Amino acid sequence: MINSQILGNSSSVIELKKLIDTVAVSDTSVLISGESGTGKELIAKNLHSLSRRSRHKFIAVNCAAIPRDLIESELFGHKKGSFTGAIGDRLGRFELANGGTLFLDEIGDLPQDVQVKLLRVLQERVIDPIGSIKPKPIDVRIISATHKDLEAEILSGGFREDLYYRLNVLPIISPPLRKRKADIVLLFEHFSKIYSKNQTDNITLAPCLVNAFESYSWPGNIRELSNISARLTTLYPGKKSLRVVDVPETMLPNGLRKFLGTAQKDKTGSNRVENLISLAQGDDRKVVENTQEEDLNHNLDADKSLKEKLAEFEKRLIKQALIESNGNVTKTAKTLNVQRTTLIEKINKYSINLT
Repeated sequence: MINSQILGNSSSVIELKKLIDTVAVSDTSVLISGESGTGKELIAKNLHSLSRRSRHKFIAVNCAAIPRDLIESELFGHKKGSFTGAIGDRLGRFELANGGTLFLDEIGDLPQDVQVKLLRVLQERVIDPIGSIKPKPIDVRIISATHKDLEAEILSGGFREDLYYRLNVLPIISPPLRKRKADIVLLFEHFSKIYSKNQTDNITLAPCLVNAFESYSWPGNIRELSNISARLTTLYPGKKSLRVVDVPETMLPNGLRKFLGTAQKDKTGSNRVENLISLAQGDDRKVVENTQEEDLNHNLDADKSLKEKLAEFEKRLIKQALIESNGNVTKTAKTLNVQRTTLIEKINKYSINLT
């Protein structure tokens, strides 16, 4: 179904998809509420595509983007000569969407005088183009969206209560990204494929970056995640298992940087196998600088010699890296930052099964 375009397997997204399936078959007005960047227009498009009106147009209007003195003409149209600059008849968005769906985004920014006229359209199902002496009947489903708290706007006098009840017959909440963290990796990789120049340029995230991303609150929601995916895909085309150590902090949102502290622990782990190999080759300076004592001692037999402990630790790291790369030796070598031939020698030495 078309609402598979709404990506995600989190519980909030699953419930959202079910609600869209239920609501789409109706012609009743829908009000989509949610923070900016959560995909409210995508929800509206899915409602339209699953409805009986899908053969007709889906027209979107951003009420906050149209100048106040033009919005009435944009919505309802005008007749030639009805005002200065009206050099011909113009169809409004309601007429353009006739038979289909009109999506009124940022409805909370609609001027009060236009709110009155919209209320009449919802009640009477007719529009009055500027300069026209005869109302025109229209057949349009209205889906509106806002990031504002319209009930608070009503109390402050910024939004008409009667219009709110006309629009909010079927409410839908668009969940923020911080409420659907299980979808972050899926969405990031989806956007990376879109922004890739070719099929192999998409990137994936290492666990350390995934942890940081899932800890971040994403105030810009999916729009912000899309932006970050585009940036990192451009900077590191084709990079698999992109790590914290690979990305300068300046390339990540300020709020995300504070979560990199714990993830930075993976910096020392990025070259652990190479360090151990260097030790075997007599270069112990790198190991002293980069290898953490707790990593060497973790789950190792205390009765074994240092050389045996290092070998066991090295074998475990190689096996884990092979598992994460599905047995791909080239990818594993890149992940561990060692030569492919060196890695193959170690795999043979430890009799590690690649299947």
